[in-house]
Amino acid sequence: MQPTILDFLISFSAVLWEAMPFIVLGAVVAGILEEFLPQEFITKLLPKSVVPAVMIGALLGLLFPMCECGIVVVMRRLLRKGLPLSCCIAYMLAGPIINLVVIFSTWVAFRDHKIAPEMVSLRVGLGFVIACTTALIVQIQYRKYGNALLTAVAAPPPVAAAPKPGAQPVAADALAQAPKKPLFVRIGNISATALHDFVDITVFLILGAVLAALARSYITTEQIETFSRDEPYLAIPAMMLLAVVMCLCSEADAFVAASFTKMHLTAKLAFLVLGPMLDIKLILMFTRVFRARLIVTIATCVVVLTLALCMLVHLVYQLNGWSGLPPGAG
Repeated sequence: MQPTILDFLISFSAVLWEAMPFIVLGAVVAGILEEFLPQEFITKLLPKSVVPAVMIGALLGLLFPMCECGIVVVMRRLLRKGLPLSCCIAYMLAGPIINLVVIFSTWVAFRDHKIAPEMVSLRVGLGFVIACTTALIVQIQYRKYGNALLTAVAAPPPVAAAPKPGAQPVAADALAQAPKKPLFVRIGNISATALHDFVDITVFLILGAVLAALARSYITTEQIETFSRDEPYLAIPAMMLLAVVMCLCSEADAFVAASFTKMHLTAKLAFLVLGPMLDIKLILMFTRVFRARLIVTIATCVVVLTLALCMLVHLVYQLNGWSGLPPGAG
């Protein structure tokens, strides 16, 4: 059956309106962070060592739950506020998976399939490992290229130089003596920042929604499921491709994955792990924050790690004789 213009418009609208509320929420949160969060405040709370700091960054979604659409906007503001790039990457990749809303929705989606505990634990565990590993690889790049990996609108402002010897010292309570802004001024600043970020990111969301709608028109879930059933060893990369194409919200993708009742758990796991980290609309949204070199690094890391880890889980299932299918689906 040939796709029609109506099919394209329905798919385009579905991607756009599914993501829009989270873009708005992310823009508002970004505006609040810009207005109220002191420069480098979060940096002072993080451990000095990179690995523990990255691990904490990957768990920030438990405190600030956000889907992948809104988290890009928030992450960009955190970068501007001095949060290390590696921690921002860990939060951006793991946050849409490791948050209470997504964990609960995944459990509900697979509850009737009797594999909810396995799916939740594997999704969270793999998401955490992939996010932290990618962030550490990005940190290696950052040591070499610095803020050249970031666009001008995402790079943190330069740190003020230390006073020269003999210069007049600045009073320690200078900030405390600064007049407080009236509430309406703060609200105006939040609104202006939120509107700027919303418009800036939405342009690329729309472009991503167009590409996703075109891909959805020619690649159906039925084709993917049939292909995966006939070629079981290609089920994992096939579901990864579908995750990139469908551009689903991480708070709803578990219900789509659960609908593939004849598919092995590891193929659905690949869909649920990669989707919130990388899809068509996210790649375009990344262009407002990261330079091409960093986008390629992030995309390569998450794809390779997702494929390798899901294959490893699949091998463990095979060696132990576990089916990885819901009861009665074999």
